[in-house]
Amino acid sequence: MTLGLPDGIRGCLFDLDGVLTRTATVHAAAWKQMFDEFLRAHATQTGEAFVPFDVDDDYGPYVDGRTRADGTRTFLASRGIHLSDGDPDDPPSALTVHGLGNRKNELVLVRLAQDGVEVFEGSVRFVKAVRDHGLRRAVVSSSANTAQVLDVAGIADLFEARIDGLVAAERHLPGKPAPDMFLAGAESLGLVPAHAAVFEDALAGVEAGRAGGFGFVVGVDRVGQVGQVDHAAALREHGADIVVSDLAELLDRA
Repeated sequence: MTLGLPDGIRGCLFDLDGVLTRTATVHAAAWKQMFDEFLRAHATQTGEAFVPFDVDDDYGPYVDGRTRADGTRTFLASRGIHLSDGDPDDPPSALTVHGLGNRKNELVLVRLAQDGVEVFEGSVRFVKAVRDHGLRRAVVSSSANTAQVLDVAGIADLFEARIDGLVAAERHLPGKPAPDMFLAGAESLGLVPAHAAVFEDALAGVEAGRAGGFGFVVGVDRVGQVGQVDHAAALREHGADIVVSDLAELLDRA
């Protein structure tokens, strides 16, 4: 066993938000602001009660780990709301799936510019150890802002490849929980799935790792118990082989 990973693992595929950087809260806040603005207007128009987006109950099941369009579509469907997809370049004011997603992205960029990006030091230590042991490394994230976040965080040079929301759109790759983005990440490193490990904090992400037949799926639990939901248990139920609260824990298992 090397770095807490099974023998045979030759490369690592890391999600970004919640695994490498503390930007999941930024995204959750942006989703809430965007959805609440839309839901309030929708309630006024239809006469229905306004029920705000709940970060604890709605973010994980419907949005976390998915592309913007998939997250928007999935959450709205949970509320019985169906909008036209529109076009990827719809303005943030457009009442379409892509328009709302672009509004959310606009809010994220503002927050990142104001607050910067915080990295998880334990994750950086682990990635550097992975590099020093000669394992291949890629970031696989649904975020279209992955390149900017890696640059701002100062960790872009630690990775050999990046499969993100922009690449997924260009290649028409379905987002997580489909395994296609992780499969593309493994391919970019010249690896078959069985020789790659997936690192994810989102339920959709660990589900994608399991569906892709990857050699090891590491769930990262940054939130613990949320209401009635035990996130670590949920990660295991969705396909994680092991759950850690920080990637540095894997170094202790080596």
